[in-house]
Amino acid sequence: MAHISLKRQVKQVEIKSDGDVFHELFRSKPHHISNISPTNYLDLHEGDWGTVGSVIFWKYTHDGKEKVAKERIEAIDEEKKLVTFKVIEGDLMELYKTCIFTVHVDTHGENNLVTWTVEYEKLNEDVEDLTSMLDFCVALTKDIETHHLNN
Repeated sequence: MAHISLKRQVKQVEIKSDGDVFHELFRSKPHHISNISPTNYLDLHEGDWGTVGSVIFWKYTHDGKEKVAKERIEAIDEEKKLVTFKVIEGDLMELYKTCIFTVHVDTHGENNLVTWTVEYEKLNEDVEDLTSMLDFCVALTKDIETHHLNN
């Protein structure tokens, strides 16, 4: 059996809304995403919002299908405005051995850049890359930005 290696994909989105507010949302208020993007529902399963080791339950729509995921917050870096989530249960685990998402916000005055990185290992070579999940993250970023700019 061929060894399947860890893969990495990155997508960036420029946002005009406040990068600090965006980071704060993913760091300690991800449950507010349910109000901003109604096709996504988040709930806290373990721990406290905004703490490493906490487990967040997601119910989301991806490629027209309702899906679920449980993610554990693996890292929070205030200085770099970075949050890392590891998927530990749910639909993605049926296709991937490992799946880790990192959201990083670069703030430079008016120009803020949100970088989504996903590192993953497929269960087999026939499994698709996670490009469409990164597209989902970009779309979610744009929903959040639209919400913040309109409120």
